[in-house]
Amino acid sequence: MEKIKMTTPLVEMDGDEMTRILWGMVKEKLILPFVELKTEYYDLGLLNRNATGDQVTIDAANAAKRLGVAVKCATITPNRQRMEEYPELTEMWKSPNGTIRAILDGTAFRAPIVVPWIRPVVKNWEQPITIARHAYGDMYKAVDMMTEEPGTATLTFRGESGAEKTLVVQTVDGPAVWQGQHNKDSSIRAFARSCFQYALSQRQDLWFSTKDTIAKVYDGEFKRIFEEEFENTYRTEFEKLGLTYFYTLIDDAVARVVRSKGGFIWALKNYDGDVMSDMVAAAFGSLAMMTSVLVSPDGVMEFEASHGTVTRHYYRYLKGEKTSTNPMATIFAWSGALKRRGELDGLPELVRFGQRLEAASLETLESGVMTRDLLPLAEPGFAARGVDSEEFLNEIAARLA
Repeated sequence: MEKIKMTTPLVEMDGDEMTRILWGMVKEKLILPFVELKTEYYDLGLLNRNATGDQVTIDAANAAKRLGVAVKCATITPNRQRMEEYPELTEMWKSPNGTIRAILDGTAFRAPIVVPWIRPVVKNWEQPITIARHAYGDMYKAVDMMTEEPGTATLTFRGESGAEKTLVVQTVDGPAVWQGQHNKDSSIRAFARSCFQYALSQRQDLWFSTKDTIAKVYDGEFKRIFEEEFENTYRTEFEKLGLTYFYTLIDDAVARVVRSKGGFIWALKNYDGDVMSDMVAAAFGSLAMMTSVLVSPDGVMEFEASHGTVTRHYYRYLKGEKTSTNPMATIFAWSGALKRRGELDGLPELVRFGQRLEAASLETLESGVMTRDLLPLAEPGFAARGVDSEEFLNEIAARLA
């Protein structure tokens, strides 16, 4: 069989631990036999980020801006425990996802991969809920510190003109912790535009929620910009398609989401989106069954699995044990990137291959063959057989061939 040829490379960002192992297996078994793969490769494994002073992450993000499409493996964001685990680390490096999101100024859209034999925990959910997560600022760009004595903290902004604004944060009577967050109007506006454009492309309603009753200025600016963009640019197109834009407080939104039937896009600030995307994934079945695509306002897309590096399975793998790690999110990251590359380059056969890769993966699950994490989620009476990761990928490859 003649392999599908690519004309433009996509950016390949390799990662860490068990997902790095799966990354290689997915390429070897599901892509390279069928596609003459062209990638610009960047190793975002923790030790290489350390060796390059994290410059490799910046280079990868800039390559994504240049080539328009990227696919990323899960990576480690080190904490104190990881610093002990990897004593060669010279710094507690920042989240590579955060760095890439800041450079691309993108919005992360996450949606569950739905199969008929896994019923959502929320029984009235009939269609997937897509989480649109703002991918810049807030606590992910915050600075924080601890103080040991009584005193007063202030927040001061000094403009280029020399003008200053100062607020008293709090006066404390003893040790305290402090955090300063920020966001930019340009990034909030890009977030809003990405959400409205994505809702139009998917023909789905858009919900947006913050807590502007408490953070009257901070969250209030998010609300104001979304409303301004909708009224000035998107209302007519929404009405033409019969779509709704809806704003409410986040606590009210959570209640409405739980009572809903799904089938809409829920836009959230950075931390809220981080938490709620995991909640939606778990409620629909598994974080390993969650797609994620970072979309910049100028159309750059970076596809990734939304889960972590599966450390526990990795250490079992190093002992020579067979693991049953679910590769579905990694497969869909690759299929999404290949489809997007095919769309941009006018290669319908590459788009079709991405679609067939997804179909073969879903058919394998629907036949009852799955990794063991999904077995407890299957509906009673469904004939399911748990296999290890390699067996699962071989089953998909056989269907794909």
